Amino acid sequence: MHQIIPTEDGSVTLYVPGLNEHYHSIHGAIQESRHIFICAGMEYFLETHPDRITAQKTLHILEAGFGTGLNAYLTLLRATELQIPVYYHTIEKYPLHPEEIKALNYPEYFEPENKQLFRQLHQCPWECKQALTPYFSIHKHQDDFRNIGFSHQFDLVYFDAFNPDVQPHLWTTDIFLRIHQALRPDSLLVTYCVKGTVKQALRTAGFTLKRLPGPPGKREMLRATKN
Repeated sequence: MHQIIPTEDGSVTLYVPGLNEHYHSIHGAIQESRHIFICAGMEYFLETHPDRITAQKTLHILEAGFGTGLNAYLTLLRATELQIPVYYHTIEKYPLHPEEIKALNYPEYFEPENKQLFRQLHQCPWECKQALTPYFSIHKHQDDFRNIGFSHQFDLVYFDAFNPDVQPHLWTTDIFLRIHQALRPDSLLVTYCVKGTVKQALRTAGFTLKRLPGPPGKREMLRATKN
């Protein structure tokens, strides 16, 4: 079992003793996720690609690492606020135990009517599409991200694997080539990691990089565009 750790914005994260790694920033789990994946990812894409959304009718997102479900939850809530349909694919090799999920306090920071949606994210079955609201459908894949085999179907990737010192096999040129193949032209990847080897792997895979201000406690983050 992972340890439940409070973060500075009041929301909790999980700590993995065997890896000496947290699922989220100890400076604030919710604010980190919102800053990197919602603001710099989802909202930026919608602002800069309005014609794509008009044509497709749906924003297609791929997430590396479902983890606590926080990124998916924030995306679900924002999609509902904006009334933008989202189809969300997420890949997770090691889903959390039910006891760990119960200890996550994220729904407490949002409207009471949205609490059940967080539970539904975790309760919906794996390996099939599930519509949770008129604006959000999810397909959870229990698999290794190295097995990704999608082709030209996503607009945005949330790359939220554990850091390269812990999971170096997920931050390689091969992985980013697979993601490049999974993305439509002029689509985006956002991640918290700005390590030099990661930037080089992304460039080699065909991405153009932009460093952005990071969330509290982190100086920078990355947004990569498929060339």
